Amino acid sequence: MKNGFVILGILVLLFMSMYGYAYLSVFFEKQREKKRLKLELEVEKLRQEAIEKREQERLEKVEKFKKRQEEIQHELMLLAKRKEQQKSS
Repeated sequence: MKNGFVILGILVLLFMSMYGYAYLSVFFEKQREKKRLKLELEVEKLRQEAIEKREQERLEKVEKFKKRQEEIQHELMLLAKRKEQQKSS
């Protein structure tokens, strides 16, 4: 009887180890998938931040250009007024 329990224990241990070995690959696959997904999200976040940064720089350049254009228009208007004043004098 004692030997029967030992054999039964060995069989249980054998089946548990087979189940563990089979499930271990599934577990590792899930872990790899989670890690890959996390990495993809991080890369996408960095890409989005880079796009936003470039867009902000583009808007700043446009604003700077518009400001300079207004300054030039103002200077041209002042020159035109001076020209008119000189003609009238």
